[in-house]
Amino acid sequence: MARYETVIGLEVHAQLKTNTKIFCNCSTQFGVAANENVCPVCSGMPGVLPVLNKKVVEYAVKMGLSINCQINLCSVFARKNYFYPDLPKGYQISQFELPICEHGHVDIVVNGEKKRIGVTRIHMEEDAGKNIHRDNASYVDLNRAGVPLIEIVSEPDMRSAEEAVAYLKELRAILLYLGICDGNMEEGSFRCDANISIRPVGQEELGTRTELKNINSFRNVQKAINYEVERQIDLIEDGEKVIQQTRLFDTAKGQTFAMRSKEEAHDYRYYPDPDLRPVQVRQEDVDTWKKGLPELPDSRCKRFQSQYGLDEKDAVLLISEKEIADYFEEAVKTADAKKLANWIAGDLFAYLKQQNCSISECKLSPQNLSELVELIEKGTISNKIAQDIFATLCSEGVSPAKYVADKGLVQLSDTDELEGIVASVLAENPAEVEAYRAGKTKLISFFVGQIMRKTKGKGNPSVINELLEKQLQ
Repeated sequence: MARYETVIGLEVHAQLKTNTKIFCNCSTQFGVAANENVCPVCSGMPGVLPVLNKKVVEYAVKMGLSINCQINLCSVFARKNYFYPDLPKGYQISQFELPICEHGHVDIVVNGEKKRIGVTRIHMEEDAGKNIHRDNASYVDLNRAGVPLIEIVSEPDMRSAEEAVAYLKELRAILLYLGICDGNMEEGSFRCDANISIRPVGQEELGTRTELKNINSFRNVQKAINYEVERQIDLIEDGEKVIQQTRLFDTAKGQTFAMRSKEEAHDYRYYPDPDLRPVQVRQEDVDTWKKGLPELPDSRCKRFQSQYGLDEKDAVLLISEKEIADYFEEAVKTADAKKLANWIAGDLFAYLKQQNCSISECKLSPQNLSELVELIEKGTISNKIAQDIFATLCSEGVSPAKYVADKGLVQLSDTDELEGIVASVLAENPAEVEAYRAGKTKLISFFVGQIMRKTKGKGNPSVINELLEKQLQ
């Protein structure tokens, strides 16, 4: 593998969070009964005419502005002709020669190194329907047909699966911060096609590429790309040729398999859609949308480091999801930033993963997490007690202070009381005391364990250690 260079370009499809479809008034709601959100326009009936949803244009321009694109004030819709059961008109309304946005870039960080990935274009288009195969039959659900998409096409600037995943995560974060896409990969509202080729190191000419279609998770993107790279290297090393084709990734087998030969632009016979006039965007609208952009992930990451003193790793983790970043900013009003970041990145993320839920579904409010951190800092409870009750706090949404008080979990920190317990433990274990004083200092953990047993786990470890060292000396 050291003799070959991987070249990757990604085509990302993001469904836009509009209430209605791109060319008709049908709802975009996900999960309704099959063919419920369908009308003569999105089902491709003869004689109907599409009417462009202005919100789609606004969202596409906002994404373009967010990733440093040139905004084309005039863009053109085209018909992309191909025949498939879930494409009722026999063509898809998309953009080709004159897209809404061009020539942007996204900065990513992989293994501590920053890299700039070029973005060729962003264009608006309608989604296709969905084929459903079951009971030895095939069905077509057109609820998704006409749902607005933007397609974000990168330059072939990525050189590894890790870079591709970092780029995807950055794009998804931006879309979520803008509030224009829900980023749900499992439901298909954020998905990507990966164009992959290899070439000998030092060669300028690109190799023959294959396209991996509709990969629906970051982990699968990484697995699929790595498998495809190895497959292409094996072919070339065996004296065979890589065939330009579209391939699918089998998640169960961890392998890609051929779907069809890869189409080129001319195969789709693009031509301007005669039913839609060129899209004219006013510069004053672009300026207004630009002024209204929210703080984006990269800016927020830098601010978290400067304002809260977080290191880059913690900041990157916290800003990866807008909901997480908002949660942190609410909690940090009354708690230490570093300690909060540790609890969010550790116990909270572990709980969300275990329960397969989002932070908005977790009942531990930012104020309650802040209260929990404060209880530890004051010595009211130990870190261990906090970890023991954390899942309960997340599921029940109770106040940590009230829960600790009701359950009698308040930590014993009274010096006079603990001093007597320490003295009794040392008196009961003279041999261990003598061994400690002879140099076996690791016995300190033995003494702490004995004291914690006597206090039924409620002793304050820091006070106990301080008293132990004092008495042992």
